[in-house]
Amino acid sequence: MAFAYHVTIFVHVLAAVVWLGGMIALALFAPILRDTPDAAARQRLFERLGRRFRIVGWICLVALLVTGTEQLRARGWWGWAFWGAPGLWSSPLGRALLGKCAMVALMIVLQALHDFWLGPLAGRLPAGSEEARSARAWAARLARVTALAGLVLLWFAVVVARGG
Repeated sequence: MAFAYHVTIFVHVLAAVVWLGGMIALALFAPILRDTPDAAARQRLFERLGRRFRIVGWICLVALLVTGTEQLRARGWWGWAFWGAPGLWSSPLGRALLGKCAMVALMIVLQALHDFWLGPLAGRLPAGSEEARSARAWAARLARVTALAGLVLLWFAVVVARGG
């Protein structure tokens, strides 16, 4: 049981590092691509980066959901007996769990909006057009907000791991 639990934690942390690290790296280094003078080349680069990271990011998000759920189950924190316990939501642990769950939900919604609507829209618009620039700017803002939600989630994860 201990080995499997530790593997679950390892995969969970690895997926978080890859997802959040990738988001932060893109936020820090993607602006360099904006200096590319050829608008069509810049758009192709953003599109390729986006497609590649989208696959990795969603694999990480699925791994985080599966391993996070398994960690809850292994700790005995799964089911109504735990989630419906009197006083849970007023305790530091309960508030941290609620915050973490809220950030997970927000992160998934924001990531889906970015990956399946705004990002592809920016790629379909004519390169260099005002509409494409605007869509890319909104996609960048949304990606930054998603990364920020990931950092807040990381804070709640630390609090949960330390027992509230």
